[in-house]
Amino acid sequence: MSTAGTIDRPLTHDPKKQAPMKAPTSEPSGSATPDFFTTTGATGSRQNRTREMQLIPEALARAHMHERMREADEHRPAARLIAARRMQRRAERASLRARRALAMAVMQ
Repeated sequence: MSTAGTIDRPLTHDPKKQAPMKAPTSEPSGSATPDFFTTTGATGSRQNRTREMQLIPEALARAHMHERMREADEHRPAARLIAARRMQRRAERASLRARRALAMAVMQ
């Protein structure tokens, strides 16, 4: 394909400026398929449908990735809160050990 861009992000969205899709070569020469391709509307709609079909997995993957990113963003504050509580308990235990050690030192 000589047109710059990708299937996902074409250089232009105007179908007339995009590279035309080729007819399947697997059809026999005497079949009714060439008559279908000569109709302009049918070719355009088939071309657009084919592009849309090619883009479906990419769109699904992008939506899935967006959903995972949103879930990760939701979990971050909760994980920070859990870590903060854990550190607070650890600091409280260290403070109690220091108090006991001080009390033992004063008693003796």
